[in-house]
Amino acid sequence: MSQQENRFTTQALVIKEMKIGESDRLVTLFSRDYGILKAFASGAKNIKSKKASATSLLTYGSFTIKNKNGSLRIYEAVPESVFFGAGSDIEVLSLSQYFCELASEFAVSGEKNEELLRLILNSLHFLTKQKRSPALMKAITELRVATLSGYAPDLVACENCGKFEDNVMFFMIDSGSLCCVECEKNGRARAIDRTLLSAMRHIVYSKMGNLYSFEIPEKKARELEEITGEYITMQTDHRFSTLEFYNSIKEK
Repeated sequence: MSQQENRFTTQALVIKEMKIGESDRLVTLFSRDYGILKAFASGAKNIKSKKASATSLLTYGSFTIKNKNGSLRIYEAVPESVFFGAGSDIEVLSLSQYFCELASEFAVSGEKNEELLRLILNSLHFLTKQKRSPALMKAITELRVATLSGYAPDLVACENCGKFEDNVMFFMIDSGSLCCVECEKNGRARAIDRTLLSAMRHIVYSKMGNLYSFEIPEKKARELEEITGEYITMQTDHRFSTLEFYNSIKEK
């Protein structure tokens, strides 16, 4: 985005909000055209303000923004989708906030990333509309975010002997590669059966339009979310505070 653009309109998801003074907000937007943007919303804490709902966390909408001396200010905001409402489940809220933190970590200011935005929006839709279990949505989102951000695992075959699959294979968290039983010598490897391997391959290699077109038993989904959570944390060497909170409150 050029500093010369004094006013522009973009669609964006509110991934973070901070109260400024008595009535203003500083919001972090994941925008369709400009990646991550931080903008002030004057009077947004006032319930009578037209910007109040549109600048709330987990709201996707249209934002008209003014660039004044390098500081971005929201001039108009119209909500299109609200992914979290009053009375919603705390587990769903905490996982939604984790998805926002993933977006904040991997999207770049000033750089368009429509595929990542589409992933986050679709995952929020399936999660908040209760179309998929939280565990499965977490696993899908984590592994696909990793794939889009340059941390894609190699799940084609055993890295040593080339075996495609077996009843049990081993996924190496540190390298993101696959080994068969005969070749596995890595202490951090996680044993995965055919169901988990098939799910992981689908998440990494499928087209976006088919990404959510599968289901696995809830027990398997919880196994998978443990693996994908450990993988993205190790690969990025980043401490996700919202992930830690989600893990502390999720149903066992």
